[in-house]
Formats: sequence, C-alpha cells, structure tokens
Amino acid sequence: MDRDILKEYNINLADIEKEVDAIMGGEDNKKKMESTCYDSIQNFEIGTVLKGRILSSIGDNVVIDCGYKSEGMVPKFEFDDPSEIAIGEEVEVLLEAVEDDSGLIKLSKRKADRIRGWERVIAKYKEGDIITGRVTRKIKGGLLVDMGVPIFLPASQIDVKPPGDIAQYIGREVTCRILKIDEARQNIVVSRRKLIEEERNKKKQELLTEIEVGQVRKGVVKNIADFGAFIDLGGLDGLLHITDMSWGRISHPSELLAIDDEIEVTILGIDKEKEKVALGLKQKSENPWMHIEEKYPIGSRVKGQVVNIMSYGAFVKLETGIEGLVHISEMSWTRRINHPSEIVAIGDMVEVVVLKIDKEKEEISLSMKQTEVNPWTVIEEKYPAGTKIKGRVRNLTNYGAFIEIEEGVDGLLHISDMSWAKKVGHPSEIVKKGDKIEAIVLSVDREKKRVALGLKQLSDDPWTKEIPDTFKVGDIIKGKVTKLTNFGAFLELGKGIEGLLHISEFSNEKVTNPADVVNIDDELEVKVIRIEPDARKIGLSLKKLSNSSTGESQQQPSDEGMDASEKEASATDA
Repeated sequence: MDRDILKEYNINLADIEKEVDAIMGGEDNKKKMESTCYDSIQNFEIGTVLKGRILSSIGDNVVIDCGYKSEGMVPKFEFDDPSEIAIGEEVEVLLEAVEDDSGLIKLSKRKADRIRGWERVIAKYKEGDIITGRVTRKIKGGLLVDMGVPIFLPASQIDVKPPGDIAQYIGREVTCRILKIDEARQNIVVSRRKLIEEERNKKKQELLTEIEVGQVRKGVVKNIADFGAFIDLGGLDGLLHITDMSWGRISHPSELLAIDDEIEVTILGIDKEKEKVALGLKQKSENPWMHIEEKYPIGSRVKGQVVNIMSYGAFVKLETGIEGLVHISEMSWTRRINHPSEIVAIGDMVEVVVLKIDKEKEEISLSMKQTEVNPWTVIEEKYPAGTKIKGRVRNLTNYGAFIEIEEGVDGLLHISDMSWAKKVGHPSEIVKKGDKIEAIVLSVDREKKRVALGLKQLSDDPWTKEIPDTFKVGDIIKGKVTKLTNFGAFLELGKGIEGLLHISEFSNEKVTNPADVVNIDDELEVKVIRIEPDARKIGLSLKKLSNSSTGESQQQPSDEGMDASEKEASATDA
C-alpha cells in the first residue's frame, strides 16, 4: 500500500498488519486465507457490486477486502446501522474505481445498497401496486419516501385537497399507489391521493346504496362558503345550506360551524345520478312555527329583542326562529317617524302586541304603540272645539303652520285662519318656526288624527262691524303699499286691514305693470270705491281721486272696465 495514501486516511500500516495477523491466527493462516481469496477472485469491473469482508475500522473509515490485490475503504457514514461495522462481517459494496496511484480501490456501500434495494423493489413491485414507506425529507415539488430506495411523492399527489405545508409529513409513514416506474433512471413516482380517492369512491358507492331521506348521519365539516357548508359523510360530500342550519337568523355559516367540526345532520334530499345530497341541521329539532298560535295568541303582549332594522320597520326576535315585524306605522301613536332607528336600535328589548299571524308564510305582525293608550281616543275630550291652547310652531308649509299642542300631537293652523282682514300669502308673514303662540281649537277629527286651529278667531271678525263703520264708499284715505301683483297693489289701511288698488284704477291711461307706477312701502292717498263685507274686499282707486278733483262725475265702480283676466284675478286674490 502507498504510505502517503495511508497517511492521508490517517491509517497506521503497523496497526493494520497487527489486526490482520490477529484475525488470520498467524502467518500460516494468513497465507491460507490469501490463497483462498485469490483462488476465488471476482470480476472487477467498474460499477459491479462486490462482496467483501470488513478487515478493520480505523478513524472515520472501514477497510474492506473484496478479493482484489488491494483493499478498499468505505466511510463509516455510509453504514446506516453502526452495528454493521464488525470485523469479519460480510458486506456488499460497489466498485467505483480500480487501483490507482495510491494502490487502493474506490468502494461505496451506500450505492451498493441502493442498487440491491432497487433490484428488490423491481422484483417485488410493479406499477399500480401499493407500497408503504417513511417520508424522509422535502424536496422541490414534493417529498422523498424511503421504502428501501428513495421514491418520489409529488405535492399534488399527497392529498385530495392542498395539504398546506408538506413538511408536516416528514417522519410519517404513508401508504401510496405506484404510478410510474422508470427502470432506466431508477425512479419511482407514487400517489397517496389516488389511494384516498379510491377509498372515498368505494365508500361513496356504499353510502349511496344505504342512504335514505330522513336519516340522521354523522359528518365532518370540510368547507364553508357564504351560502352554506359542505359536510363529508364518509366518501360523499353533502351541502348544508345556510337556510337549513337554524330556525333562527344567521348571517354566515361560520357563526355556527367551523372546519373539521363533527356534527349530526338530517338527509333532506338525494340525487343519486348527480351524486348530490341536501342536508339539514335545524330539522333535528321541531319547527317553532308548529304551535305558534298557541304560544303567541293575537292580542297577547310579549317581549322581544330588536335584531334587524329596515326603512319600513324593525324585526323583533321573540325566540330562536320566531321573528316578527313592527311596521314603522306601529311604533308610535303620535310621533312622525322618518326611520325606525329614531325609535329603536339593534339589541333593544321591547314590549309588543301580537297583531296578526301567517303560519304558512311564517310571518308575525307586531305593534309597539298598542302597548300604550292611544292619545287620540281622548284628544276630543281633552281639547274640545273652542279650547284655547298654547303651543310651539313646529313646522311651516305653503298652506299653514303645524303647532305642537303636546308631545306627539300637532294641530294645523291653516293660512286662511291666520287673519280676518289681511291677505296672507305665506304663513311666515304671521308666525315663525319656534314661536310660542296662542290659538283656538276649531275642530278635532279623531279618525284622521287632525286638529284644526285658528289664530284670527282669538278676536272678533272686523268685517261684522268695525270695517263697515270705519270705511265708506267715497272716503279718501291713506294706505301703505305692502304687496304688488300683476293685477294691482295691496295697501295696508291700519289694524291689519288691506284694500286692493286694481291695475285698472291706477290711472286714466292704460297701465300694464303696477311696479311702473308704485313701489313697496309707498304711502298713497286713495279713494274707497267698493266695500264688500261678504267677499271681505275693499276696492281702492287712484284715478277716481284725480277725477273727483277735476269735477268729473263719481259713481260706484263696476267690473265693466276690466278684461276677463283682471276680473278673475280681482275675484280670486283681492
């Protein structure tokens, strides 16, 4: 042996010779063994698996005699089991290279083990067979499984669903089906998924022959979607729709279930051709609507929790699976509600009265206001016609003002009941929002929930005595222009009394626009030409005043000088 190579492997030649002599039992035995070895010399071709015998274990290496004229060395780490390293033990090794300048032959036990393992696998298994091995490590695209030789388990073939981190399988024993054997490359591809699918398919067929509508079966939650959950019944997945999970309200299946939960479900429907099964969870208990009339008779008072609010009302839960609607119109006797959220909030506990039950549609109509006395049943007695009230102006419209008599009870002060003598164009001319005023109740309509109020009725009607006594046809009086229209001007004559200066009475010449002649707040001297107590009108004239000063005849004016539109405007708006 080359002493340099022995030195490289940290081997002492004297030590080797001593150990060999000990094994051989002296010089004679040594010569005898050498003779035997050379007599049975093997075929030393590169790539051949040889049988050898362990001569020594020195440092990190094992010296092996294969019957060649020189020994070979194998690193100790190629022995999976350290107990295999025993002097005189026979092992198989692969000849990688013959004697070189060092005088040693290159051997590999691991490669020999792999070749023998491959040969055993090829002899024992074929494509389609089932094998079991231990996962040793994760590699690109999958796992390596040891079954005497390393075989490849692709990530896509580990399970029927994506397994997540495939490293979790390292160290576990797996059973797979052989998909492909490539002898040339000494490669085997296996599938665990295929076995699982085959087993599931077998169980599926058995299940389809056994399953019946109405049965209660155990299953495992495999997937959850917005519309329901898929339950593995053991080889076949069934759909548990969200509407069949609970008699009560749920927004999402995850409120009741989690993946891998084991539950019992009722078989609702089976389509064997399409291999589909409809499942129910709530059907395991009785439908709470079965005895709804006995539980909640019409007219009964019950308490419930507000669980949902819509623009048209609020849903109140009476018990699990029983919800009723309180329509917005049934929330208050007196309040004007724009949205139910003004009255209730989700989670509120409220008392309600059962109004109506539709068992087939599973609907209950409820009322909150009917738990209280209807104030309109006593409003007529409380505020009879002629009663003076004080209230706050809550709102103004074009036709009048709403006065809050008490909380939730409004009366309407119509524009026509604001003044005896003044022509009111808009309620804001008399009252402002928020004003506190006094008025008289004119009438109460309990059915329509209306109270009519009057402001002018607080004083006597001036047209009955005061105006006829104060103003006479032919009187020359002063007035202040308060309003201009296309047919004339209204003048304030004092004490809220107005008169109309018609456009035809402005001048002897034709006037088309009153604003060309007078302005708001102008003070004019005019002549009274007409007083009509029944129509509540006072007619005024500028031109008659000037005519009288020139000595022209004076007479009670008529409508002869007006065109049709002027007559209509005068009759309607004066």
